[in-house]
Amino acid sequence: MATTFDRAALNTGSLDIRPITPAIGAEILGVDIGAADIGDAVPQIRAALLKHGVVFFRNQDLTQEQHIAFARHFGELEVHPATPKDQPNPEVLRISHGPKSRGKENYWHSDVTWREEPSLGSILLAREVPDCGGDTCFANMHLAYERLSEQMMRFCEGLTAVHDISRVFAKRLGKTPEELQEKYPLMRHPVIRTHPETGERVIYVNTAFTSHIEGLSKDESKSLLAHLYKTAADTEIQCRFRWQAGSIAFWDNRTCQHLAVSDYFPARRVMERVTIAGDKPYFDA
Repeated sequence: MATTFDRAALNTGSLDIRPITPAIGAEILGVDIGAADIGDAVPQIRAALLKHGVVFFRNQDLTQEQHIAFARHFGELEVHPATPKDQPNPEVLRISHGPKSRGKENYWHSDVTWREEPSLGSILLAREVPDCGGDTCFANMHLAYERLSEQMMRFCEGLTAVHDISRVFAKRLGKTPEELQEKYPLMRHPVIRTHPETGERVIYVNTAFTSHIEGLSKDESKSLLAHLYKTAADTEIQCRFRWQAGSIAFWDNRTCQHLAVSDYFPARRVMERVTIAGDKPYFDA
């Protein structure tokens, strides 16, 4: 059986935390994550992340090196294949859209689920933002799981889904699906995963990278995935964050999905992401 997780027992110390919604998301005030002694606050920030799924910081004037150093307090970092090979800090993925490039992240997804060990979390820093628009929405996929019927829970808990990097990145990287899959083979993950720290069960399929569910016909897989994808769109399990330059979102990629609202074209939006490596998803029966 899944572990019962007591959020009230999490020790967030003296952090000034302002929840955004009851379901997900909180701002942490008065913290300079570029400070030399930020490591002292890391256990409390990690507790806040587990409690709220995604935490936000404002007014963070960081160098890339400070961004990377903060992320390393939470684990090893990964390098995304879309990162230019000649850039000074390969851990930083720059996401830039403007008059010549319309944003394409406006779908619910979890990051890098095509990896054998998908990320623990992502730390996204806003460098330049439009005057309005360009918000990011987050959904609590544990609550999405809890809103399934008991029969659907039991059915999905025995299923495995296939995740494919080429669905998104073949065209972006100028590769054929076969070329990309040779380097990053198709990955099999449970449709319902168990969060390794909280023990909570989470819907773990997403519109970006999940190609199909094993053992079902093509039509059955398509129909079930459409139903599970739609659970992220429930406004009662979401929060929405409005960016300012210097804002940071740090989300738990094991329990959240997110959607970048691409409503600001042709204005410019420039973000930098550092991603913390995770572990292999599993289902604890």
